[in-house]
Amino acid sequence: MSDAHAHTAAYTRDTMLPQQDPPATSIGAIGWMRANLFSGWFNSILTVLSLGLIYAILSHALPWFYSPTWNASSLSDCREIIAEAGYGGACWAVINERWIQFMFGFYPPELYWRPIAAFILLGVALAPILFAGSVPGRLIWFSAVYPFLFPWLLWGGTIWAPLAAAAGFVIGFFAYRAVSAASSELLGILAGVVLALIWWLVLSGPVVDALQGIAPLAIETVESRKFGGFMLSITIGVVAIACSLPLGIVLALGRQSDLMIVKYLCVGFIEFIRGVPLITLLFVASSLLNIFMPPGTNFDIILRVLIMVTLFAAAYMAEVIRGGLAALPKGQYEGADSLGLNYWQSQRLIIMPQALKISIPGIVGTFIGVFKDTTLVSIIGLLDPLGLSTAIRADSNWNGIVWELYGFIALIFFVLCFSMSRYSMYLERKLRTGHR
Repeated sequence: MSDAHAHTAAYTRDTMLPQQDPPATSIGAIGWMRANLFSGWFNSILTVLSLGLIYAILSHALPWFYSPTWNASSLSDCREIIAEAGYGGACWAVINERWIQFMFGFYPPELYWRPIAAFILLGVALAPILFAGSVPGRLIWFSAVYPFLFPWLLWGGTIWAPLAAAAGFVIGFFAYRAVSAASSELLGILAGVVLALIWWLVLSGPVVDALQGIAPLAIETVESRKFGGFMLSITIGVVAIACSLPLGIVLALGRQSDLMIVKYLCVGFIEFIRGVPLITLLFVASSLLNIFMPPGTNFDIILRVLIMVTLFAAAYMAEVIRGGLAALPKGQYEGADSLGLNYWQSQRLIIMPQALKISIPGIVGTFIGVFKDTTLVSIIGLLDPLGLSTAIRADSNWNGIVWELYGFIALIFFVLCFSMSRYSMYLERKLRTGHR
């Protein structure tokens, strides 16, 4: 090598090569398929077999779903249309004809605006609870009012009845504040509960009658027997879910209480309810409960079902929340004690928020189970979607329809339950409850 060439050779790069795009076979759809579907000979064979199976299923299922039978008037008309089309298909005319009945049951058509308004306002009331921080905080006041507005819109009657129900909570709250300030917080809770019950069971009835006589403000009353379809299922599900969570929290705390009477009462209630099938409780609500009532007592059938489903869900909810409480390390309780917090303050500020975050999957799973269990009310004569499907198939025009009815019901339930499941995952990500 010459001296001139030795002096001009460089061993360190003083310029950078221009950046090049990655190979087309490693990015985009092609790259994803190479990495996930055709990464090896075994995966490639499985992919081809899976595509063949999917094609075989869709080639038979899609014609069934896209059947041109929406405007038929009976099952026989559907069969004639399908025979002319030359391929098998579903008879969707029954859904086209009866979908309003599936939604509202036998609710008076001229009053459909009331359940529609009730469920639209339900979304408004849930927004500040489910999406705190993303919606105006002032909506929480409407969320507090909505539980009294909801039954009034659905059942109707005098406006003074929901106002009297709300007044019971106000009386209980002020009794709790007064007694807690004078003695202990536990006595304040007991005083608030007792006075609220006295108001609801004894005093509110005469007061409502008197106010209705002075100012008759009411809307048309709708009997519970006219409720049906998804309106009935959603009503039972929403009320049971909303009431079972706070009741389950109370039962879980009571089961861990040092007060022996409270502990054994909660344990006995939880174990009894968990050991009895829900259908048995519904039979008790529909038939046996009236035997223990005073003669002439009119105890609404849907109210009885709501109470039983709520108690059933609360027992399972209590065990889910108890699992969350047991998962907390002992240091959390000791830290709350070191801050000088009393029992209720430590539960509200430190213990229960963490326990509920841990229990989110179990809580939402219980909610989904409760909502699906609302279909059991068809056994006691309430016309939920399954009960309506039986009534529809009894019609001579639709006798023999099965898959279309149950498929439509399953689709609606899947959409609602899947939405709850996705919200659970969103909430877990938001609160970062999972392991990183």
